[in-house]
Amino acid sequence: MPAQPMLINGEWRAASADATTFSATNPATGEQLAETYPLASAADIDALLDAGTAAAQALRSATTSQIAAFLTGYADAIDTAADDLAAIAATETGLPVAPRLTGVEIPRTTGQLRQAAAAAQSDEWTNPVVDAANNLRSRLESLGKPVLTIGPNNFPFAFNGIAGGDFAAAVAAGHAIIAKAHPAHPGTSQRLAELAHTAAQAAGLPAAMVQLFYHMAPDVGAKLCGDTRLGAIGFTGSEATGRKIKAAADAVGIPAYLEMSSINPVAFLPGVMQEKATALADEFAGSCLLGVGQFCTNPGLILTVASEATEAFIAQAQQAFTGAASGVMLTPALPQHLETGVKHLTDHGAELLARGQESSEAGARGRPALLRVSGAAFVADPNAFQSEMFGPASLIVVAADAAELLAVAEQLHASLTCSFYTAEDGSDDELYDQLAPVISLKSGRILNDKMPTGVAVSPAMVHGGPFPAGGHPGFTAVGIPASLRRFGALKCYDNVRPSRLPDSLRDK
Repeated sequence: MPAQPMLINGEWRAASADATTFSATNPATGEQLAETYPLASAADIDALLDAGTAAAQALRSATTSQIAAFLTGYADAIDTAADDLAAIAATETGLPVAPRLTGVEIPRTTGQLRQAAAAAQSDEWTNPVVDAANNLRSRLESLGKPVLTIGPNNFPFAFNGIAGGDFAAAVAAGHAIIAKAHPAHPGTSQRLAELAHTAAQAAGLPAAMVQLFYHMAPDVGAKLCGDTRLGAIGFTGSEATGRKIKAAADAVGIPAYLEMSSINPVAFLPGVMQEKATALADEFAGSCLLGVGQFCTNPGLILTVASEATEAFIAQAQQAFTGAASGVMLTPALPQHLETGVKHLTDHGAELLARGQESSEAGARGRPALLRVSGAAFVADPNAFQSEMFGPASLIVVAADAAELLAVAEQLHASLTCSFYTAEDGSDDELYDQLAPVISLKSGRILNDKMPTGVAVSPAMVHGGPFPAGGHPGFTAVGIPASLRRFGALKCYDNVRPSRLPDSLRDK
């Protein structure tokens, strides 16, 4: 079977006959899927960049109404094709069609696209500033170059490079897109690209408004991420890959907005443990095991203080993890990565408290794991106990007292989120006031009495954090209009004649 074509400059182009190819795997069955997809060559990447550059130039004359029409038209097309898209994605990812894909993720995706369409027609994201007294005016504008978007394996729609939040934000800010599919769901990305291209053409946008390739060799990827024809990069994925992207982009000054690994510490303070330890354990276990733990905001680190209530919490959590099934993970490699992470912790002295039910079924199945370590051991070797276990696994850190808990907090790495559960009677307030300033400096989103797993599509949401949880502490991958501002260049108009000013900067 010939390899599937790439979308380059408005055409579905066949790969060269000698191109290296790959196939996706159905993780629920372990079956390799029939379709093959090419790795983009250096020549393919050059063609994508040249076409993206031409599209960026052509977009200077496009209207915000055209951009909005594209985004809404694309959202409508996804809604119409939702059942077909969900079937493809379920085969490639093992995620359930309903409710996960058709009931949650596809509506979230189309909602983001429509929010981005509204933002494209608004001046709000550009932050216009007018100093009439000095005849100075400024705002954010397009970078004038194409944006590379790279999505993760765990959200085949909402974070897909050809449909997700980075895509929506960059398009709304006026950019052409070069999207890289995730090799775990190339067919889903291909079908989305077909719909996107049709919608872009219907809106009268350039032929290379959206382009798609599937994968590339590491050396080709490094060259792409360091090519100054790019305006910016939006990436969601592993820390290891994100660091390589950042290194290549930083070397030539390309902004790279990265959302990477995170262990998302959750602190259960002594008073709230006394109030409802077993209920907290059930809430924690439900969050950690949800979706086989395959969320970047999964609670991977629990912070507690030793007490009888804490032991009751741990016993209840043990029971939940021991009884949990080994669910289907997104790729065949992920269960082994999970096992490697668990072994890493036990090799460094963590106690394995519970493992979920081992499965004899075919496919990529991740076995839940719950571990424990003392606060003293954590403080003695903090780096050893903060490696992400992507999947249904978490480490409980039990500090001897409040002072040791504060010492643990001082050693925490950056995360996307941090959560604090405190007593209703105020008995935890003093300790919260000590912990929160320390931990929140290392997180993008601070939660109270709530698990971090959900990420609402809201203008107030922050999905990012200090490096290496994120690539830049001042930006978010979720939340419109803020997410658009990542892809803006700040421009100042000094004494420019009124007729030459953008509409948003003219005197009203």
